[in-house]
Amino acid sequence: MTTLDFTEVELKQLITHHVGNKLRDEKFSLSDEVTSIEDETKNFLLKYFLLPVKPEEFYAFTHSVDLGMNDVYEVSESIFSSPNTFIQHSQSIAKLLYEQSMHPKIREGELNVVHFSNVVLGDEIVDAIGIFKSETNVPFLKMKNEKSKFSINHDYGFEIKGVDKGCVIFNIDQKNGYRILIVDNANKAVEAQYWKDDFLKVKPVADEFHQTNQFLGIAKNFVTKQLDEEFEVCKADKIDLLNRSVEYFKTHETFDKKEFEEEVFQDSGIIKSFRNFDNSYRQENEIDITDSFDISPQAVKKQARVFKSVLKLDKNFHIYIHGNREMIEQGVEKDGRKYYKIYYNEEN
Repeated sequence: MTTLDFTEVELKQLITHHVGNKLRDEKFSLSDEVTSIEDETKNFLLKYFLLPVKPEEFYAFTHSVDLGMNDVYEVSESIFSSPNTFIQHSQSIAKLLYEQSMHPKIREGELNVVHFSNVVLGDEIVDAIGIFKSETNVPFLKMKNEKSKFSINHDYGFEIKGVDKGCVIFNIDQKNGYRILIVDNANKAVEAQYWKDDFLKVKPVADEFHQTNQFLGIAKNFVTKQLDEEFEVCKADKIDLLNRSVEYFKTHETFDKKEFEEEVFQDSGIIKSFRNFDNSYRQENEIDITDSFDISPQAVKKQARVFKSVLKLDKNFHIYIHGNREMIEQGVEKDGRKYYKIYYNEEN
C-alpha cells in the first residue's frame, strides 16, 4: 500500500469559481484573484478538502490518441511547471468542468482549485493540485450571547465532514498521467461518470489495489450471476464459494490464479466455466489483470463488505453463513416444505 501523509501539507494557492449546469443554462463565474482565507479557518478548510482522500485506488490521466490531448492533464502540467500561471489555468479548469456539466442531475456549486506543497506520497515529498466541487449547501444555527439574552439565527454553508466531489493530482509519474486520488461522495452513476470519465478522463492504475479489487469483483459476478446457469447450485453453496473467495485473499499475501481456482472452486467443471467467464468479462469490460500479483488488504476489506453471506428464507429467517458449509444441510419434507438443518458445536 502506498502511504499518504498530509500532516505537514501547506496550502500555497487557492482560488474559488462558481460552476453551474450548462444544460439548464446556469452560468459560471470566474474569480480573477486568489481566495482570501483567515488563518483560523485554514485548518478547517484543509480538513474539509483532504479528510475524504484515501490512498486506495489510484488513477492516471488518459487519452485514446495522445496523453497531451487530455485537457486537465495539460492544465495540471502547466500549473506544476509554472505556478505563477495558477489563476489563469484554474479558470481553464472551471471552463472545462462547465462544458461537461450537461446532465440535468448535475448540480451547480463552488469549485475550489488548490495548489498544495509538502505532501508525502510513499517515500517522496511532492506538490499536488486539488480540484474540489462543493454542491451540498446546508443550513446551520448560530447562537450569539448578547447582554441579557441569546439570539439564534441561521446561515448556509458546507459541512466539514467532506467535499462532494474532488481529486488530488500528485506531481509524480508525469509521463504516465500522474497519480490521482478521487473523491465522489455522491457516487451516483451519472455524476461519477461525468466527473471521472468526461471531465478528468482518468483510468485506474493497475497496481495491487486495482488488481485485487477487480479480480474479487469478477469472482463475485461469476458466483452470483453465472454459476447457476450451468450448474445446480443452492444459495448456501453460492455463499460458501463467496466466503472461500474472500478467505483466500485474506490468508494469502500474493495471488496466484491457478491456486485460487483449485482452492476455491475445486471442481474441474466449475473451474473451466470460471475461466471462460473470466476471459469474456475482462474483454467486455477492458480489464487488464495479471495471473499473479501482490494482494491489497485494503481492497479485500472494501470488497468483503459487498460479499453477501446472508441466506434469506421467505420473510421469516435470515441465516448468516461465515464458514464450514458442511455444518448446514438442505432438504425437502414429504409434504413439500423446504428446510435447512444447521449443526453446531457450541452456543455462544
